[in-house]
Amino acid sequence: MINMIVLGGSAGALDALTTILPALPPSFAVPVVVVVHMRPDKPSYLAQVLSVHCSLPIKEIEDKEPLSPGVIYVAPPNYHVLVERDGCLSLSVDELVHFSRPSIDVLFESASVAYGSSVLGVLLAGANEDGARGLSSIRGAGGITVVQSPETSQMRAMPEAALRVRADHQVLPVGEIGYFIAEQVAQTMSRKQAP
Repeated sequence: MINMIVLGGSAGALDALTTILPALPPSFAVPVVVVVHMRPDKPSYLAQVLSVHCSLPIKEIEDKEPLSPGVIYVAPPNYHVLVERDGCLSLSVDELVHFSRPSIDVLFESASVAYGSSVLGVLLAGANEDGARGLSSIRGAGGITVVQSPETSQMRAMPEAALRVRADHQVLPVGEIGYFIAEQVAQTMSRKQAP
């Protein structure tokens, strides 16, 4: 059962997201939370840029915002994003992690604690090791984990770091990740509807 999707990336992730997110159908009924490393001193237009490509609503996260099915949430600049056990998202200005705020590890680790085995985590292209530990936490909690294949990553450091920490993540080319997510969620929905 998949009840939450978390995606993270850094350099090269925007191109990956504009391939992955359009593959999610309008009937997609699970919340998606996205963290991309960005400059802390500039406004983010990530939600607007991605919304051009997607059929699902996309919005920048507000503190204490409850998760809604079928909505894509993107981290604002200079805030960590945490998933709470009550199904809300909270924002934090705690210390940088891997020189980044928002940090992928912070999102992934909090999601694994709050949602356990019902999380699907995806680590995309990037130039440092943020997300490797968090993706391992999701896998350790029984969740499904996917790493963008280094061969299809503009920056390979992030996916390669995840595979060094733990080798049992699913590795997929960027063009297959969105369809994989959609299939996993469709299977969850069909199980929920089964008598």
